[in-house]
Amino acid sequence: MDFQAEAIDRVIKNAIEVVENSKLQMFEILESARDELNALNQELQFVVKETVDTLKKVDLLELSYRRSRIRLTEVSRDFVRYKEEDIRQAYEKATQLQLDVMIYREKEMYLKARRDELQIRTRNVENSVERAEIIGSQMSVVMEYLSGEISQVGRIIETAKNRQLIGLKIILAQEEERKRIAREIHDGPAQLLANLVLRTEIVERMLVKQEFKMVQDEIVDLKGQVRASLEEIRKVIFNLRPMALDDLGLIPTLRKYIYDFEEKVRVRTLLETRGKEHRLSSAMEAAIYRLVQEALTNVAKHAQASYVVVEITYQAQMVKIVVQDNGCGLRLDQLEKKSKDHFGIIGMRERVELLDGRMEIDSVLNDGTKVIIHIPTNVDKRKE
Repeated sequence: MDFQAEAIDRVIKNAIEVVENSKLQMFEILESARDELNALNQELQFVVKETVDTLKKVDLLELSYRRSRIRLTEVSRDFVRYKEEDIRQAYEKATQLQLDVMIYREKEMYLKARRDELQIRTRNVENSVERAEIIGSQMSVVMEYLSGEISQVGRIIETAKNRQLIGLKIILAQEEERKRIAREIHDGPAQLLANLVLRTEIVERMLVKQEFKMVQDEIVDLKGQVRASLEEIRKVIFNLRPMALDDLGLIPTLRKYIYDFEEKVRVRTLLETRGKEHRLSSAMEAAIYRLVQEALTNVAKHAQASYVVVEITYQAQMVKIVVQDNGCGLRLDQLEKKSKDHFGIIGMRERVELLDGRMEIDSVLNDGTKVIIHIPTNVDKRKE
């Protein structure tokens, strides 16, 4: 295929200029979002501190109010020892403390509502920053691609286009995985640990008041939260790389994952194997595991199914994966549109293409979906 170098040069320069301008605008949006996020975090820290201080003040006022009520009862009963002025002062003090308690309780409710609102806004801005960072990284990759040596454009288009696109997909997949892990840690263990810190402060106040029964109950609750935090951390570690995959192999690891999946989403799930099971390369087993994981995630999110069958067939130089559900099905003509409903399937298809495999989807609306994947197990040997 013949290319006109000058025309290609002009097109690429124009594209570079457009992408560069868009990149600058995206960086301005990103910096603005980061500034807003910093401001929200500062305000959130202030509100959290103010909430803790208000909680302490409410505790002190409630204690003082209870004592003032006891004092009022004493002076009201003993007319011999106490005069009418003493009774009036005790009543006024109790009333004022009651009013103070009500005021600070209102303040506590307002601060908690403000804290919750700031946390929601912070998460929304964090999502905006993440999306802007993804778009910025994509633009950087595009800029590097477009800024290549013009004299080699023909060769690049003919011999390396697919390889560069695959490299781009790998880079973006890595970035997405890192952000997913960060979100899992932020929304899971980090939140639980932050809550543990707050609960320990409450225990400290109880110890000062010598409310040992409440302290004992709180410690029992804390123990449960620590166990929950440990379980969340173990889940993150397992999602990063199931250790059983290297130790036991693909099928036992999938059985464990499917058992957990069934318990979590309450969808009856069955794993069947055909052919003579044998160990594959570590990378191949990890790839197949992720494909099954993604397929089941799609079922849980979109299929509205009550039953799923996962079938793994070992052939001479091929592994066949079938995931079939009895859910609501999907429209095959809409699969190429990268909507939220289909993005998981598109990601699976890209994974399969990277493995030199092929993926077929058989689906009818309201009559379930069947995903069939063929992965050549000798792909590593052919590429060496």
